[in-house]
Amino acid sequence: MTLQKVRALHNQILDYSNYLLTPAVLFVRLYIANIFFKSGLTKLRDWESTLMLFEYEYEVPFVSPLVAAWAGTIGELVLPVLLTIGLFSRLSAVGLFIVNAVAVISLVDISPAAMNEHILWGSLLIGVFLLGGKKLSLDNKLKLS
Repeated sequence: MTLQKVRALHNQILDYSNYLLTPAVLFVRLYIANIFFKSGLTKLRDWESTLMLFEYEYEVPFVSPLVAAWAGTIGELVLPVLLTIGLFSRLSAVGLFIVNAVAVISLVDISPAAMNEHILWGSLLIGVFLLGGKKLSLDNKLKLS
């Protein structure tokens, strides 16, 4: 097999993998966005409980409970929308990764099942960060990635 044929085969494999990768990344973006957006809505629906949780349950380092509650809620409402439409996909993934990491750090008594979910979400967010929004994103349409 000549080098030219190897390159052609390699390019063909890459083309097929991109056809599979684009919908897979879209699915991951929508899956993660759904989880975090629902969490943000829950915080917003019962703001008094949210404030109490940040005051007494969560131990967010370096910031006051009020600032942590606002930052977490805004992050969980804004970043998933950006991730869903694929605008600033990498930045949104990093932001949600940080929200996810802070949640794990802040919960002293996190169950193993919850920890596994957070690890899964963090891993998927790293994947979005590395791959970007792919073809089904505003990033691609606007040539941002």
